[in-house]
Amino acid sequence: MCVMPTRAVTPLEVLRETFGYDDFKGDQERVIRHVVEGGDALVLMPTGGGKSLCYQIPALVRPGVGVVISPLIALMHDQVTALDAVGVRAGYLNSTQSLEEQRRTEQAALDGELDLLYLAPERVGLARTQDFLDRLHVSVFAIDEAHCVSQWGHDFRPDYLRLAVLGERWPDVPRVALTATATRETRSEIVQRLGLEAAHTYVASFDRPNITYRIVPKLQGLDQLVDLIRTEHPGDAGIVYRLSRASVEKTAEALVRQGIEALPYHAGLPSEVRAANQARFLREDGVVMVATIAFGMGIDKPDVRFVAHLDLPRSIEGYYQETGRAGRDGLPATAWMAYGLADVVQQRQLIATSEGDAAHKRRLGHHLDAMLGLCEAMSCRRQVVLEYFGEAAGPCGNCDTCLTPPEAYDGTVAAQKLLSTVVRLRRERNQSFGAGQLIDILLGRRTAKVDQWAHHELSTFGIGTELAEPQWRAVVRHLLAAGALAVSSDHGAITVTDDSWPVLRGERTVQLRQDVVSRARRPSKVDARGAAASRSAAASELSATDRDLFERLRAWRAETAKAAAVPAYVVFPDATLVSIASRRPASTDELSAISGVGAKKLEAYGDEVLLVVAGA
Repeated sequence: MCVMPTRAVTPLEVLRETFGYDDFKGDQERVIRHVVEGGDALVLMPTGGGKSLCYQIPALVRPGVGVVISPLIALMHDQVTALDAVGVRAGYLNSTQSLEEQRRTEQAALDGELDLLYLAPERVGLARTQDFLDRLHVSVFAIDEAHCVSQWGHDFRPDYLRLAVLGERWPDVPRVALTATATRETRSEIVQRLGLEAAHTYVASFDRPNITYRIVPKLQGLDQLVDLIRTEHPGDAGIVYRLSRASVEKTAEALVRQGIEALPYHAGLPSEVRAANQARFLREDGVVMVATIAFGMGIDKPDVRFVAHLDLPRSIEGYYQETGRAGRDGLPATAWMAYGLADVVQQRQLIATSEGDAAHKRRLGHHLDAMLGLCEAMSCRRQVVLEYFGEAAGPCGNCDTCLTPPEAYDGTVAAQKLLSTVVRLRRERNQSFGAGQLIDILLGRRTAKVDQWAHHELSTFGIGTELAEPQWRAVVRHLLAAGALAVSSDHGAITVTDDSWPVLRGERTVQLRQDVVSRARRPSKVDARGAAASRSAAASELSATDRDLFERLRAWRAETAKAAAVPAYVVFPDATLVSIASRRPASTDELSAISGVGAKKLEAYGDEVLLVVAGA
């Protein structure tokens, strides 16, 4: 049974007694009070900003059952488990249950034995579900991951288009739509498609100051990734995003060979394998998930210490959504990407060959242009991301371009040499080639392909020896990103555009970013979960003795979570363990004052935690 008192409680009392937090963050209190009073709301908060409390607390304060529309069936169980751990009565209805289990859950909701009920969006459209909701006293409707309603978005779900029925059929029940990722355009779509014109909109800062954004030149991507994990995140949980299923499996296998506990996740795997891998990632410490973007939305795991991209995301919205899964607990985390010429060529080709009309392709192109602008930025990365979402910001001091400002150089002459080569191939030979052949010509290399096509006879042959190959690849990459070069849709050849000619005529200068190139060290095949694991990034600010206590607490948590068959963070998140390790509580009163230790968790784990602290 729920440990909370009767419904005559205030939001702040629920926050403190049930969830164990002293004060609301940002707009949380305003949103909660508005919804408790019966108002609709559109809530934009960054991942880890506390969106879930904006509907959980109103559901606990208002009479009835809060109904949550959640797009991921696989995560409902863990969401319900986490609520149960703090004394909230929650359940779900989805296709993984037998008809008898569904019937029991429905009856529990009707009998007032549930505070929150999770449903998949496709279920809401069923007549049977709507009849059930007619009989249920619903306190609030929460539409999580509301950006899924956007048909132009990266996570579009057709079933979300039918959720306007909530306001039409149950107009007296307050609705709150929540998302971590929405431009002004996407925000307007949410309002229009869900019928939320009268809703109050709450837009929190999109800034995640605990995340360090870094984008590095891609050399040997897998080696660079292993080096990142070895040197900065040994023993930490992380997510690695790849574009294709084949690259997911290849990367996961490569990490395992290096002694890193990694698992694959993509839509082509059997459902039972995906579910098992996701469960291990959520429930165990230090697992790295290698995945396509099919994985991640709704992930509640707060202690993901890094998110890495080995392929270029299609948009800043997608990038922000994916990187936002790092550091939900507010502790230091890393968003790392290896980015190279092949990524730009690949994404340009994907757009050129994509289905859809010209307007659709233009929209995809605009999204990619913004993403490439972030990658090529000379200024603060975080500033570029925040401005994309309409938020003014100054330099953050915590991204790679702030910590190590890049140098710029005038690349106009180099750009003209490259463009001249492309033009001469087209005009003199009626030919077009990829970047590799262009660079061979500029460097004066007599390769078999150069000889085959007699490209050594071109006037631009050998005129580019002042730059090395990696620098020339950066020139091609920059011009592609800037739209001064294009990629043909048939075989990926490089072609000129209307924006090429001002550069060739000297009417437009080209400033290039001097890439900081540091080759990844070849890591040795050692166990990443050995002694190095004690250097977890979560405990980086602790003293040596406190860090030792933190590791003891993590070990206790792992055993406790395993015995209860729940994710480790359901017992306590890393942030709470860090606070316990640094403050070393000696009594239940002192332990209860630590953020994240609510009444039920204090009762369940308090004595054991104090024993671990006392034995340190």
